[in-house]
Amino acid sequence: MEGIIAGLIGAGLLAAWLLPKLRLRRALARPLAPELVAILERNLAQYARMDEGQQRRLRRLVQQFLHEKAFVGCAGLEVTDEMRVTIAAQACMLVLGGTGDASPANLYPSLHAVLVYPGAFLVPRREVDAAGVVTEQRQDLLGESWGDGRVILSWDHVRRAGAEESPDHNVVLHEFAHQLDSESGSTNGAPYLGSTERYRSWSEVLSRNYAALRRDAMWGQRGVLDHYGASSPAEFFAVATESFFEQPWELSARHPDLYEEFMKYFRVDPRDWVAEPQPVFDDPFQHGLVYGQWR
Repeated sequence: MEGIIAGLIGAGLLAAWLLPKLRLRRALARPLAPELVAILERNLAQYARMDEGQQRRLRRLVQQFLHEKAFVGCAGLEVTDEMRVTIAAQACMLVLGGTGDASPANLYPSLHAVLVYPGAFLVPRREVDAAGVVTEQRQDLLGESWGDGRVILSWDHVRRAGAEESPDHNVVLHEFAHQLDSESGSTNGAPYLGSTERYRSWSEVLSRNYAALRRDAMWGQRGVLDHYGASSPAEFFAVATESFFEQPWELSARHPDLYEEFMKYFRVDPRDWVAEPQPVFDDPFQHGLVYGQWR
């Protein structure tokens, strides 16, 4: 009898392991519907410049994301296909090259749900000062990545960033960079890299650039990296990820070592997907000699 019970338990566990895989295979057997592809083309500026293989892989990743992750509308928002596809496309762009531990069976494995608000949303915050005084606040946010398997996003910002060629801030890229970061076991600016040597190189390059951003923030000097990245190594990784995908030419020009490190990690070169900006010269009589700010 014990053998029969053990066999039934084993069969049940095997079925529980196999069924999601079979359902995913069935979902991926059909191509992404044409109306969903149209949304992808319209709301992901980089898609048009991807090669055919990258476009095909991205469509498949979007299908998997839509199949596996729940979308929940908040504050009365009704989630539409446009919202789902736009968010999925931007999130999947981060793993297009096989980032970190990404695989067909391992697409943001800790993520279960995406909560979507119409616009910025309020979250409670508790601040404790040096004297131990606790202050309760409410803070306006465009997005947040939680450790319990949820990402929260403002649809208004997602929509606008997805349609622009080089937005200053992309909340989907930022929050899903935090999701990748957490796959190493802690959210500290060092995602899963696979080898000790890679962690050594990563630490050297990102520490150097993080320190430089902290100095720039202290002196009010603006560059391609948002000063918010100076608040912690985790935020630096998320901010730099935004710049890598949205402003690749500027990042590669100003932070070449950081750009190279990110190319090794993400396994793509987003400069292929974004038109090279034209340089602006400080003095029209010194073309070719003075290289000023990017447009």
